[in-house]
Amino acid sequence: MSQRGAVRDDAMRLALRLEPQVNQLARKMVERQRAEVPGFDLLPGEMRDVEIAATARHAIRGFLRHVQGLPDTDTEVFRERAAQRAEEGVPLVQLLRGYHVGVEVLLDALGAAARPGEEAALQSLTRMQLSALNATVENVIEAYLAGLADQQAAARELARALIRGDAPEEVAGRYGLSVEPGYLVLSVRAHGTQEPVTARRLLRQVLARLAPLAEGRALSLPDAYGGCILLPARTAPDAVAGRLSTGLPVPPIVGAATAATPEEVPAAAERARRIAAVAGEPGLHRLRDVLLEYHLSGAPDSATELRALLEPLDRQTGLTATVAAFLACDFDRRRTARALDVHPNTVDNRLARVAELTGVDPRTARGVQLFGTALTLHRLADRDPC
Repeated sequence: MSQRGAVRDDAMRLALRLEPQVNQLARKMVERQRAEVPGFDLLPGEMRDVEIAATARHAIRGFLRHVQGLPDTDTEVFRERAAQRAEEGVPLVQLLRGYHVGVEVLLDALGAAARPGEEAALQSLTRMQLSALNATVENVIEAYLAGLADQQAAARELARALIRGDAPEEVAGRYGLSVEPGYLVLSVRAHGTQEPVTARRLLRQVLARLAPLAEGRALSLPDAYGGCILLPARTAPDAVAGRLSTGLPVPPIVGAATAATPEEVPAAAERARRIAAVAGEPGLHRLRDVLLEYHLSGAPDSATELRALLEPLDRQTGLTATVAAFLACDFDRRRTARALDVHPNTVDNRLARVAELTGVDPRTARGVQLFGTALTLHRLADRDPC
């Protein structure tokens, strides 16, 4: 018998010593993954203790068959598992680390089972195992990325349906997705004129920053200026603003609007788009932050929002009248006090209270513009019987 044939036979005998240990080795692989793979303990118990253990047994038996020259076990199971992990949001690096840990356990077991004089056989089995790992990793990566691409395409289709108001429930059902009760809608734009590729790259970077807040339930739809991101309505805007303030190479301009129901998403998307368009600086902007610019842009829904600026003032005696008198008296607090027959300090106190209730100080240039517009709309509404 040739030396190569002798090594092959020794390798087969060495590998077959592991056959009675298949279940034990599979359990050890799971234990090592739990100890060494970041995030493993956060996986569902059924995935850890049933699916991953079954995949480990399948891989071990497949390797033992390969060593004996028998047909390999079905490798499609690795592709199916990879596609499932992509759908479930398991990071690819975590998945691949699990396979490498499995190979380490198997090689350790082969080393422990090897006898004196079987060094060449052990070396041959190590090469075979590394070759099998390379083939498995190639299949896993290909299937994972294909599954991820399908998932992203489905999510994008759902985002498009929501933004257009085009039967989102039907689209979600077709792809096995779910529709949130409501959404925080974000319009992302690059600051200044940007090429579409640059703008879409920014959208992807923003999505990556915000995805942890959405627990895997973020949707996005790119456009020439950047694009739209849909987060569950429970996502706190302040948390979004915090994540946008750091970690991005180019600070984006982001308009935000809330849709209380899926049916309101088209209107919220248009509002968020217009907010982002009129906002002049990077950061997260809500309607109240750009209300005057939004109104002057011709938005049909801004008059109601502007009039609403006065609502908290109407609930307290004298505040709306004080703001109106302050503007009519050309911002002179003493003239305002005489017009209202109150002390100038009362005017100061009321104006401070107005700023506290509305978030807009009527003593600033912006406050003058906003309250002047709101009071005008208020008067027009009083005169219009419609």
